[in-house]
Amino acid sequence: MSDELLSEGLRAIRPQVEAVVAGVIRPRAEEVDREGAWPEHSMHALAGAGLLGLQVPKRYGGHGQGLLALATVTESIGAACASSALCFGMHCVATAVIAARATPHHAERYLRPIAEGRHVTTLALSESGSGAHFYLPATTLSRDPDGRWVVEGGKQFVTNGGHADSYVVSLIGEARTAESGEFSCLVMDRDLRGMNWLDPWRGMGMHGNSSRAVRFEGVRVPAENLLGAEGDQNWYVFEVVAPYFLMAMAGTYLGLAQAAVDATIQHLRDRRYAHSGETLGEAPVLQHRLAEIWADVQKTRGLIYNAARLGDLGDPGFLPHIFACKAEAADTAVRVTNEALTLCGGSAYRENSQLARLLRDARASHVMSPTTDLLKQWTGRALLGLPLL
Repeated sequence: MSDELLSEGLRAIRPQVEAVVAGVIRPRAEEVDREGAWPEHSMHALAGAGLLGLQVPKRYGGHGQGLLALATVTESIGAACASSALCFGMHCVATAVIAARATPHHAERYLRPIAEGRHVTTLALSESGSGAHFYLPATTLSRDPDGRWVVEGGKQFVTNGGHADSYVVSLIGEARTAESGEFSCLVMDRDLRGMNWLDPWRGMGMHGNSSRAVRFEGVRVPAENLLGAEGDQNWYVFEVVAPYFLMAMAGTYLGLAQAAVDATIQHLRDRRYAHSGETLGEAPVLQHRLAEIWADVQKTRGLIYNAARLGDLGDPGFLPHIFACKAEAADTAVRVTNEALTLCGGSAYRENSQLARLLRDARASHVMSPTTDLLKQWTGRALLGLPLL
């Protein structure tokens, strides 16, 4: 998207993002993948640039940006290091959830420190027993005699796990069932007594996102840390969590796909046949296949940016557009990285090449909840006017 179509605030943010990506994130992307290390350097640099407050309202010192900003920022980061984009994106989603119905307590304890670059937050919604149905928690919420919340259960695949300063956790009241949709959201600070982190989970890609499971054993949380009212949080799923999460992930995988196209163009320009001196790019069949993956990325970018614009404008029909974004970005990222690896031949197929890393990272897109199949189902139901759940 050309700069003249962006808001003044977003135009000011983009050069800051690109500076951090070029100076800090891209040079260490291979290291993050190789070591499986949480990208502290990326988060620290983004904090130093004032970008942790991307979704914090301006009245609390943040940028007050919405879905389009989230898509473009994660796209830029994702083109360099998908793990860093995922970690930053999940922080932004959790920030948006806290900000949606923030009390003065939430603003002072969480949103202002986030805007000042002193606080990283993240989501903790998925559980091992619910699969892709992240909106059906089994972790329970009750009260102790002093009025504090008591949390029992656990979460799975928590991005930034063990590194974030706070966690937005979904829970169900003891007297309710998850199927009722009457769950609650609570902000839990790190290192509370009874919060026990398990070892990091190692996937085939996204090695640096510190995806971990956590167990809650009688964790006491102050009453004021509840977001909204007890049991009313089903509205968060499709009004806050889904739009921001899907846009963050769509931007990440769009950036990843663009990086694969860029690497392919560079290879086809530089690689020459020894017997003729011609570059690979002079072969018509390779020109044709390059054009196809380039067009795939352009079409996906158009879908994502348009969906983000509709969401920011409050368009009542924006949900199917949002659902389609991550599903299409997933299809595009996997297809484009796979084709790019083929076009770049044996040099790309070597272990832990850039394109090998991009392909491994891209494959996570289909299995990350909500999965591609679930999103396509939601898109169809939304278009038909059927209940989503």
